[in-house]
Amino acid sequence: MLQNEIKTSFIELGKFLTQFSLDKSILDKNVLNNVLFFDDFLDLIKLSQSHNGWYTPENVFFSIQSWATALTDENLDIWISNYDFSNSNSKNIGIILAGNIPLVGFHDFLSVLISGHNVMVKTSSNDQHLLPFLAKYLISVNPEFRNHITFVEGKLENFDAVIATGSNNTARYFEYYFKDRPSIIRKSRNSVAVLNGQESPAQMIALGEDIFRYFGLGCRSVSKLFIPRNYNFDLFFNGIFSYQDVIKYEKYANNYDYNKAVFLMSNFKLLDNEFLTIKEDSSYASPIASVFYEYYDNLADLKERLEKDNDQIQCVVSNNLIENSVNFGQTQKPNLWDYADNVDTIKFLLGV
Repeated sequence: MLQNEIKTSFIELGKFLTQFSLDKSILDKNVLNNVLFFDDFLDLIKLSQSHNGWYTPENVFFSIQSWATALTDENLDIWISNYDFSNSNSKNIGIILAGNIPLVGFHDFLSVLISGHNVMVKTSSNDQHLLPFLAKYLISVNPEFRNHITFVEGKLENFDAVIATGSNNTARYFEYYFKDRPSIIRKSRNSVAVLNGQESPAQMIALGEDIFRYFGLGCRSVSKLFIPRNYNFDLFFNGIFSYQDVIKYEKYANNYDYNKAVFLMSNFKLLDNEFLTIKEDSSYASPIASVFYEYYDNLADLKERLEKDNDQIQCVVSNNLIENSVNFGQTQKPNLWDYADNVDTIKFLLGV
């Protein structure tokens, strides 16, 4: 397939996804193959929470709209214009996907195909329906995709390279199993926010989006705060108050109750607003319904610490306190050229 044909197909997919939102999904007669796919996709979205209890309609629609925004002619051109695809030879690329948030592996799926390779997808048991549906839509737009997209059940075989995402434990297995093949192995990471107490109320509200979107299950979810001594936590709690309805989701509430009980039985000192616990801790990965914090005395020393721990951190959120930090409220809205773990997926694929 020519790259322009691939790009055009994904643009059509973006137009298809644009129709679906939490407020109202409206059929656009100008979108290709809507008669075949619109109602079925809407039904699948409604069923997503029965497939995975964390996939609430709000979060599934958010993911869909994020990809609808990304898959435009302009964005795809900006992204791929940085690479030379002229010497790319088609290979079989396996991708092993996580299932922590809806469509979490879509960027790898897109990257493999836009690079001219064949993709062999092994989905997570927690997310087995959304991506295969979108693949069917792509095939309806351009039937040639049928020869380039395979969903694998069981053992992944006959591949030339692999991109695998999992926990730190599964990453060790991946590293051993794929040691003789070119690979990108992604481990667990977390995101942090660096505050100085000068943030605006609007920025604190936006930080709530970074914390609570996808219930904090994503690697781009903020799970740790770095704050100066004598930080006024009222600023933080006032900002996140508008997210209080998160406690109405049973799975989240169960985690809140359990983790709070564990902390209290261990005699840890907590701050608590009845839907989130805040605990002083040096770790980056906090349990669901909790955020860790740590004090810093010197911003230069903190920058050194973050650089040293770079392999544990996905995003840093700040008000320009840290170089290349992400703006408040933007962690779950990456651009196509914002690569997981800062590993350039396209560069890897072009070198296979």
